[in-house]
Order: sequence, then structure tokens, then C-alpha cells
Amino acid sequence: MEELGARIRLPLRHSIRIASGEHEGQTALELDDLKIDFLRHKVDRAGIEIHLTNIEFKLLTLLAQHVGRVLTHSFIIKEVWGKYLVEEKHPIRVYMAALRRKIEPDPSRPRYILTEQGVGYRMVES
Repeated sequence: MEELGARIRLPLRHSIRIASGEHEGQTALELDDLKIDFLRHKVDRAGIEIHLTNIEFKLLTLLAQHVGRVLTHSFIIKEVWGKYLVEEKHPIRVYMAALRRKIEPDPSRPRYILTEQGVGYRMVES
């Protein structure tokens, strides 16, 4: 029952942050040709809308909230999946690879989301 309550509260907490514009006072973020609209839950690159799953959008939103800062694997897990995933890094890698395939012009040479070896990930500042 506690896990169910936590799973219900987490998206609510994130939606409250988004609705209040808690992305450093922004409702949208633009990095070169990548545009993230937090309120409308939309992402496009070079004018083409990109469909993201809920987890992919949560990851992208989390990185966008902290542009330029390295986010550790532990922090990402806690913020996106909650405390129940513990220290499992594999899901992050899988979802990050899928996210890069969708938003990066060349996923093998990412320009938006960089890997900080052994630490986590960082979204670049434009």
C-alpha cells in the first residue's frame, strides 16, 4: 500500500512543479533546434514533433531542470522511479539510449545529453 501511495504521489508532485513553472521560471526550454514545452508535454527538434514515453519525458524534464549540472545515477533513479528501484543503473542506460535516439541528430555523438563516465548525465547549455 505504501508503494502504491508513493507511485501516485510522485507524478502529482512533478505535475505540480511543471504547472507552477518550476523549471527555473520557464514553461519551455530551447537548446539550439531542440524545444521542450513542459506545460504541453511536447518536444520537437527542427520543427518536427518527437513522441516520448512518460519515462523519457520525465528524464528529459529532469535534465532540463538542471541544465549544465551533472546528475548522478542515484539522483536520477530517485527522481524518476522513486526509492523502489534502488541502485539499478541498467534502466537509466536503456531509457537514456532511447531518448538520445529520438532527440539527438546523431545519437553516437550526442550534443544535448552527455554521459559523465561513472557519475551520471548532463544536459548541455546552449
